[in-house]
Amino acid sequence: MKQFKIIIEKHPDGYVAYPIGVVGAIVGQGDTNEEALSDVKSAIATYIEVFGKEILEDTSPVEIFIDEAAIAV
Repeated sequence: MKQFKIIIEKHPDGYVAYPIGVVGAIVGQGDTNEEALSDVKSAIATYIEVFGKEILEDTSPVEIFIDEAAIAV
């Protein structure tokens, strides 16, 4: 069993979820927070099945920071 830190974003058309610290494009989505979390868990399991659990070694960050930045557009 391995724990993953998952970011879940709420957008106008649903939710998007993705794990932190995993190399590759792993994304889940759904109409609810729970659906997005379930979908990303399935995506992670498939990723491990395809690439092997070795791909996950030393991928978890020790600390995670969320910040904001203003950028002129």
